[in-house]
Amino acid sequence: MGKIRFFLLSFLIVFFISSSLFAAQGDKEAGRKIYDKKCWWCHGEKGEGNGPAAEFLLPPPRDFTLGVYKYKSSPPGQVASDDDIFRMISDGMPGSMVGTAMPAWKDVLSEKDRWDLVAYIKSLTDIFESEKASGQISFGSEVSSSEDSINKGKEAFKKAKCFECHGENGKGDAVKKLKDDWGFRVWPRNLTKPWTFRAGSEPKDIFTRVSVGIPGTPMPSFADPKSETKLSDDERWHVVNYVKSITDDSKKIKEGEIVVKAKNIEGELPADVNAPEWNNASATAYQMVPQIIAKERFFKPTNDGITVRALFNDKEIAFLLEWDDRTKSIPGDADAEKLSEGEVFEDAVAIQLPTSIPEAMQKPYFGHGDKEMGVNQWYWSSGNAAAAKVIDSTGLGSGKARDAAKTDVKGKGEYKAGVWRVILKRSLTTANAKDELQFEAGKFIPIGFANWDGSNGEKGSKHTMTTWYWVLLEPKAGSKVYTYPAAAIIVLVVGQLWFARSMRKDYEK
Repeated sequence: MGKIRFFLLSFLIVFFISSSLFAAQGDKEAGRKIYDKKCWWCHGEKGEGNGPAAEFLLPPPRDFTLGVYKYKSSPPGQVASDDDIFRMISDGMPGSMVGTAMPAWKDVLSEKDRWDLVAYIKSLTDIFESEKASGQISFGSEVSSSEDSINKGKEAFKKAKCFECHGENGKGDAVKKLKDDWGFRVWPRNLTKPWTFRAGSEPKDIFTRVSVGIPGTPMPSFADPKSETKLSDDERWHVVNYVKSITDDSKKIKEGEIVVKAKNIEGELPADVNAPEWNNASATAYQMVPQIIAKERFFKPTNDGITVRALFNDKEIAFLLEWDDRTKSIPGDADAEKLSEGEVFEDAVAIQLPTSIPEAMQKPYFGHGDKEMGVNQWYWSSGNAAAAKVIDSTGLGSGKARDAAKTDVKGKGEYKAGVWRVILKRSLTTANAKDELQFEAGKFIPIGFANWDGSNGEKGSKHTMTTWYWVLLEPKAGSKVYTYPAAAIIVLVVGQLWFARSMRKDYEK
């Protein structure tokens, strides 16, 4: 046992010494060559954050000439450490589509290459010639999560006035329009979605962010002794435990989940978005990606996902669409205008369905269908929150809104605490079987979604969307097996995942 400990200790010593040597010996000329191949497209030829892709990215790429790094672990007021810069290069800034386009380079570049990049990036400003980080912040003694700690964290959250930006429930829906030091719009983090945190969501990552803040943004350090909202080490650990406790896993996109399972119920379908019946329906979360396939293309989304539930009875089917939105956007609303970037448009959501259940695995073109296979779009908007309309399309730009008297699609929406919940409901079968989908239990039916954030300038073709997924009206117990075999669904899963990843790559280019 002693030999094993000695071996492990020796390994760790060698590892840290070698890492320090790489840091000290980073070759900035070698780093420049790597930068010119991999980094300039976003960060610019001279590192000023003005590369050709910059105008399509939100947040914008880092300007290395300023020497300011938002996500660092060195004490407040100090420059970022070499390890901080190395970590950002290695791990990137993981998150959703509304996170950042900064990828992880650790699987592409060697450790030495990454340290060479650190050396070159630091040479783009003279700030590191006169300043140096003293190391990491102190983590004190970590406080284990417990009901008592979570309650204390909630109180510390209030004491530090975190709710003024992050909202009462951590959704980032407070009524403040925030800008960073460079004049760019910044949105408070939605704390219920830790997978979108740009510098990690482990307890120490969150403690670091609460302690250091985010330099250049309105997010302050809560360890700063000069601050009126300073929190003790224990209070910051309590805040960490509180933040971890409000995670909403129902909003997390799970790879492989591509089917909305509509549950069969007896009696009337709920008309209230908060009705308890919805709790018995399976929730499926989908990632929304920017619409970049047709003009006017869109690159800077704020909403990143949608959660879908479905219920049906012997007459109707209803979908509950839920998404986090930091602002309630209704044209003419004074509060919405204060928070909007320019003109206020309506928040909106749409379901897209084929006009008939396709044979085998066929689907219409996901961008508004095609001439061979048209689509119906059920569209709801905040300007008419108690109604919906149907748009028929056979390709991009061909959409025609149907006469309201010729459709029985009904819509109803409610905004509360940073969340839109919208019900869209229709009869299972209609008299217009030629041009309108007739729902059948036990069959996989293509379904897609689109979303508009009105305070973010989203209107018309400027919106987020999904590819085709599936809705299945689950047969009653004892019914025959589903129409499509399991093997076909496996193929579809692979295809959907490939599409989602390829769309992200196109967005980040």
